[in-house]
Amino acid sequence: MKDREFINPFTDFGFKRIFGQEISKEILIDFLNLLLKGEQNIVALQFKNTELQPVVQDKRRVVFDLYCESDKGTQFIVEMQAARQEYFYDRGLYYQSRALAEQGNKGKNWQYDLQPVYGIFFMDFIMSENSKFRTDVALMDMETGAVFNNKLRQIFLEMPRFTKEADECINDYERWLYLIKNMHMLKRMPFNAQRSVWDKLLDIADVAALNETEYKEYQEALKNYRDYQAGINFAKKEGVLEGEQKKQLEIARNLKADGLPISFIQKYTHLSAQEIQQL
Repeated sequence: MKDREFINPFTDFGFKRIFGQEISKEILIDFLNLLLKGEQNIVALQFKNTELQPVVQDKRRVVFDLYCESDKGTQFIVEMQAARQEYFYDRGLYYQSRALAEQGNKGKNWQYDLQPVYGIFFMDFIMSENSKFRTDVALMDMETGAVFNNKLRQIFLEMPRFTKEADECINDYERWLYLIKNMHMLKRMPFNAQRSVWDKLLDIADVAALNETEYKEYQEALKNYRDYQAGINFAKKEGVLEGEQKKQLEIARNLKADGLPISFIQKYTHLSAQEIQQL
């Protein structure tokens, strides 16, 4: 079998190509049903507008990676997050709250019959030392642990914590996670299981299937992803997080010389924009 090259799903372009196209619905449905086994059984999906306009009090737009609704009315926000953010969990809650609030725009006779909103967040980083690979969040009674309201659910997947090799995956859910994490390093399907949805996945993710415009867009997204990862690795290596001012200034100078944006340098050195501009 001829070796193939597959796109990196951790890039914005790659994630939306794999999961966010009309022809990708079968792929997204299969993954969601495995992720939510025993909780959801999705037969069909409809993609919704990924941009929610601001309400008067808020004045802030919300733009999702993927936003879709199942045949039963359940809504799904699916995000790929490459960078660690201080208020990442809060941002996820805000996104879902806006999606819940949007359901109220149905006229004066609406009776608060909310449809569930799931937030599914792929994370290309480890949130904290004590975090785990999969974190499931629901509104629950703190004494009994019973789910109090099922209309808001969150699932966080810290992909660096998924460390199984292909031959260690024991079910299709784990095989899916392996494919997502390792797709950009694969040359062919690593599993013997005959599943048409995976054949379709690899066909959609095949770099050779991109047209000229798509290829250029992917290469730009890939460059941005690699530049970001290089910056992160450099920052870790040089001890940015140790808070040594002299070292922070030197690191900022090197990052600036490499052409990284000031906002990025600020985030990982805690220096002001003025301090960085003066370097």
